[in-house]
Amino acid sequence: MSYLNTLLFGYYPYIAMSVFIIGSIARYDRDQYTWRTGSSQLLRGQELRLGSNLFHIGILLLFVGHFVGLLTPPAVYHSLGLSTSAKQILAVVAGGIFGGICAKGIYILIRRRLTDARIRKTSSRMDIFILLLIGVQLALGLLTLPISLYHSDGGNMILLSEWAQRIVTFRSGAADQISNIGIIFKLHLFLGMTIFLVFPFSRLVHVWSVPLGYIARPYQVVRRR
Repeated sequence: MSYLNTLLFGYYPYIAMSVFIIGSIARYDRDQYTWRTGSSQLLRGQELRLGSNLFHIGILLLFVGHFVGLLTPPAVYHSLGLSTSAKQILAVVAGGIFGGICAKGIYILIRRRLTDARIRKTSSRMDIFILLLIGVQLALGLLTLPISLYHSDGGNMILLSEWAQRIVTFRSGAADQISNIGIIFKLHLFLGMTIFLVFPFSRLVHVWSVPLGYIARPYQVVRRR
């Protein structure tokens, strides 16, 4: 079990991130025609807009929350007057709100793709797989909330943060930090890394093409002929 824990939470994160980065570059270089969302908005477009908006708002807020929560050293939020216990309660409340928004969106998207014969026919196996994978990952994340609320001392959060910070700074002993943590948390971590692993092979690559420059674009000059 110790070897498996080291493999999954000591080595697998680097495998997943390597595939994530190298795979994304390789796909952009070799298969640019597949670099798209594969939208099906012409079919039940109103339902797609609702589900997509809820999903994207929720997932982006969850990503930012996880990023800040896991990678912020305790000394930083302690200096702001936030105790470990208070930070965990804040994370549970925010996670519940953002997770609920995302759950509603992913439910609409999964139901739409699986119950409409026309949409299902235009969907690849990867389209369905990645939606279900994100749905299961989200469900696991929501299941961790009551556990975290019950253990309000923030012990699990500290262990998870230490694991994440050791991984990103290439320090040894990351897997040891979470060797005794609950199975729900371990499954949540494993599926999260797996999403990064399959990212380059799915429609999720469109994330790299978010037109941020569109926000600050200059006005279009239109002249009469």
